[in-house]
Amino acid sequence: MRARGVIQLALLAFLALAALMVAVPPVRAVDAQGPAADAKAFRDYFVSKFPKVKLEDFVNGPYSMNEDMRRQWEEKEQFPPYEFALETGREMFSKPFGNGKTYADCFPNGGIGIRQNYPYFDAKEGKVVTLELALNRCREVNGEAPYSYLKDEMASLTAYMAFTSRGKPFDIKIPDDPRALAAYENGKRYFYTRRGQLNFSCAGCHVQAPGERLRAEILAPALGILNALPIYRSEWSGMGTTSRRFITCNSQTRAVPLEPQSDEYRNLEYYLSYMSNGLPISGPGARP
Repeated sequence: MRARGVIQLALLAFLALAALMVAVPPVRAVDAQGPAADAKAFRDYFVSKFPKVKLEDFVNGPYSMNEDMRRQWEEKEQFPPYEFALETGREMFSKPFGNGKTYADCFPNGGIGIRQNYPYFDAKEGKVVTLELALNRCREVNGEAPYSYLKDEMASLTAYMAFTSRGKPFDIKIPDDPRALAAYENGKRYFYTRRGQLNFSCAGCHVQAPGERLRAEILAPALGILNALPIYRSEWSGMGTTSRRFITCNSQTRAVPLEPQSDEYRNLEYYLSYMSNGLPISGPGARP
């Protein structure tokens, strides 16, 4: 009887260890070595998992995973559904505020070709600043009301700014500041933490199951997942920002969405953008 009990305990311990190994994706094995090692392991994981996908093609999400979808997407790109938002954003960007200034006055290089540098860590504030947040702060400092972070005007503005950076590689910095590293680590933690009634994490879909179907949707890889944003989604019948994408993901896992531009979402964007350093901006994009 004692021997049987020992065997049962050993079996339970083995099963628990096996479950832990399955639950934690291999890209996290070098967490203790810092962001640069994380990013290398993250990229190596996807390159190894999808050896037929060119590295720069990961920014095309599900279209890099499925040949039929890719053909449909290439045909759609001849008359892209985000074109209306792009034109609107171009007009909005150049239209003066009530005080005569424009968005160009708020950004380096007049706001042209800078999408790849966002989000960044603001040492003065001690927090991550996203492009969406920077645009609304620009509006407010010039006496204008902020826009919704989810769609419409904000999606159009970020679509235009992304378009001016197409082909430029993400260049996200983590300065030598413990607060910046903490923001990165908190974003990573959020990405891998299970939540909601379905007990899903972001990584559960976008690290462990990219290319697989979730109902009718083919899951996109986490590598390059933000490079195409903002996006037109058929599911939305319109444009959506990074904030809208995060909120939608939370809702789909039956988790309680956070407020747009909350610290958690900004840190998550910081982490995912850093993971895609070197991959080109492809936004605005279109997704099913």
